[in-house]
Amino acid sequence: MKLTFRGTRGYIEGKSHRHRRHSVLEIAHRGTRVRIDWGADWRGRWDALPRPHALWITHAHPDHAAGLEAGAPCPVYATRAAWRTLRAFPISQPRTVRLRRERKVGAIGVEAFGLEHSVRAPAVGYRIRAGRATVFYAPDLVYIRQRRAALRDVDLYVGDGATLERSFVRKRGDALIGHAPVRTQLTWCRKEGVPRAMITHCGMQIVAGDERRLGARLRALGRERGVEVEIAGDGQQVVLR
Repeated sequence: MKLTFRGTRGYIEGKSHRHRRHSVLEIAHRGTRVRIDWGADWRGRWDALPRPHALWITHAHPDHAAGLEAGAPCPVYATRAAWRTLRAFPISQPRTVRLRRERKVGAIGVEAFGLEHSVRAPAVGYRIRAGRATVFYAPDLVYIRQRRAALRDVDLYVGDGATLERSFVRKRGDALIGHAPVRTQLTWCRKEGVPRAMITHCGMQIVAGDERRLGARLRALGRERGVEVEIAGDGQQVVLR
């Protein structure tokens, strides 16, 4: 399985040479190519990258789905909650995602898990299997509802980089919304035996900060928890065997 981080920027105004476009993850294996999310930065840019066989959407916030306002040249997978927003877009091949039901496109299997993140735009994370490798992708979250099952035997966790240590979690009614800090996500990885993590969907702390210093702090947090971790940048590739 080869992962390519096509974009790693969160829903912020700032940009840097490493974080230019909204977060998009591409997964390729044995001739199959799929992507997760297609935010506003990517509107009208389908021809800038090789065409995927399918696109999965984590939730309907603009930095994850507004690129679909110009349509899509492939099947688009999203939850019923996300389609309530996305149905206004000219999607010719809509597919509905159901939690805990793996869907396969070619050699790649994708299974959705519910997350806490937003009341207005409920989000899911995706467990992706190809060959012998398993990845869990959750670029926007407070927590994973069925964490043990989601992270079981996962080789790589790809998570939310809005903040390293300071919590961005707040309460709206009875629901928690916002972003868990990376420190908390690495603790989940330790508890569930995930050996490696990549951080994407980067917030202003990373994008406008001293990434060398922040990267060192992040690696220290990972060592404390027995997890190898780094910040992903646009165009970076990772191969899992």
